[in-house]
Amino acid sequence: MTNQEWFQAKDELLREITALGFPAELGELIARQLGSPKAIRRMSSYLRQVRPRKAEEVVDEMLAISSEIEAWHRKKESEQANARYNEYMQSRRDE
Repeated sequence: MTNQEWFQAKDELLREITALGFPAELGELIARQLGSPKAIRRMSSYLRQVRPRKAEEVVDEMLAISSEIEAWHRKKESEQANARYNEYMQSRRDE
């Protein structure tokens, strides 16, 4: 991820947020919370498609995206730990 990608995604999000009548500060907070350009673009897409009327709906979607990202990270960490364990067990058998 480059800074340019992040700023472009954030700018897109801010345009969508303000077009719906929400303050730009909400978009800034959401961008910081989501962190990655991919997640920010996903949020922008949601805003374009759903056009939520309440800030609570926007925040709920941000939390849902964050939760899915965290679950994906936990899954990848678990897979890596399992792979290391399997390698260890295989090396023990080879002794």
